[in-house]
Amino acid sequence: MEVRNPSPALYNEDLAPARQRNWGPFSIFNVWTSDVHSLWGYYLAASLFLLCGSFANFLLAIGLSSLVIFLLMNLIGWAGEKTGVPYPVLARASFGIWGANLPAIVRAIVAIFWYGAQTAAASSALVALLVRNDALLHFHQSSHMLGHSSLEVICYLIMWGLQLLIIQRGMETVRKFQDWAGPAVWLAMLVLAIGLVVKAGNFSLEHGIPMDLLLEKTRDAGVNGEPGSFWALMAVGATWITYFAALYLNFCDFSRYARDRAAVTKGNLWGLPVNLIAFSFVAGITTIAAFQVYGEVLLHPEQISAKFDSWFLALLAAMTFAVATLGINVVANFVSSAFDISNVFPRQISFKRGGYIAAVIALVLYPFAPWDGSAAHFVNAIGATMGPLLGIIVIDYYLIARGRVNVEALYQEEGEYRYQGGWNINALAATIVGSIFSTILPNFTSLLPAWWGTYGWFFGVFIGGVVYYVLSLVQPRVALPAGAR
Repeated sequence: MEVRNPSPALYNEDLAPARQRNWGPFSIFNVWTSDVHSLWGYYLAASLFLLCGSFANFLLAIGLSSLVIFLLMNLIGWAGEKTGVPYPVLARASFGIWGANLPAIVRAIVAIFWYGAQTAAASSALVALLVRNDALLHFHQSSHMLGHSSLEVICYLIMWGLQLLIIQRGMETVRKFQDWAGPAVWLAMLVLAIGLVVKAGNFSLEHGIPMDLLLEKTRDAGVNGEPGSFWALMAVGATWITYFAALYLNFCDFSRYARDRAAVTKGNLWGLPVNLIAFSFVAGITTIAAFQVYGEVLLHPEQISAKFDSWFLALLAAMTFAVATLGINVVANFVSSAFDISNVFPRQISFKRGGYIAAVIALVLYPFAPWDGSAAHFVNAIGATMGPLLGIIVIDYYLIARGRVNVEALYQEEGEYRYQGGWNINALAATIVGSIFSTILPNFTSLLPAWWGTYGWFFGVFIGGVVYYVLSLVQPRVALPAGAR
């Protein structure tokens, strides 16, 4: 749709409702192949596999939690398809035309953290390949800068620059890239798994990893109970769901380009529960086979590929995983931060310029590597910050507004989404209360039990959503006109 007389402070061509809607189920499906099929996705799946204690437990925990992910993504995806607007603009309906900058900046900060983490993961795959050469191995061990080896810094800069080239021509280029990058990693995954199973001499669903080694590998995950226990499985499901916390918010950045609601639902069905379970299954098989072949628990695929005798297989695995990891970075992090930063200063910052700003900040963060450490802990700590935001947006869209949004008013300074001076105080208060329990208390104090952080995102969604709903009953929003979408 065309927006009539939008405010320049709220509008640019990138933030406008999508005009070209040609994304079918396959493109939506490949949003998820690009998002999941990465070095970080594999690392997390392999780490969670250890916590489950058995293959049956692993598939049960991942399967059930993947259904939850599917349902949540549909809620946001349908809103994006219906309105055609990106996440920071949709957030104006619940937070206010200026208040939406709060969730936008929070999401942008998280995207920038993940952008750095994924770029570092992609560069590590390249490093693992290059150090097979004795001269480069010596250079890697002897030369250091910015808290890393010089070879790691060079590879990080290479991957960092390649991502900027992908985004040069906008969202349609992103779609074309993800349509082949996501499926490509399945080839590498299968080559990795089949090659290791053949080398192991048998196909097994029993990992045979001693309990003391499992405990050593999972001690930093912040989980009560030993691997395979009820609480360990609960933590696995919670962490898997929380891993997608960022995209629950901004999946509408992609679903806004979908042809219809059915395309979103079908793409999500194949891309989430079906694809997630299959991907996790292959990650588990690879972990088992790698332990049988090398006698080590190898959670990073580049560690496995580095042990290959064949240069060709090592090159195939390293480059495919690197490309796939670039895919998730462009899809999940570059796109989101670009829209979010553009939303704050739409007159000065376009989609591309917002993405460049995010990329530069990620580059500055690299020497500090805040993403290093336990995969589960990083995912839960980062994800918890976005719980209240999702709770508020979902409650507002489905229960308060009942799925009706005045799209034109999202771009008007004096419309019904102005609330109190451009801020919806109800949403602001709910965000503060929810964040106290999801992020501040569990991560910065010892007032709550240690296990609380594992479920911080869930507490944020629930508390933020409930507080917002109660406040909305006390101070109701203005009814929308009959023509609202």
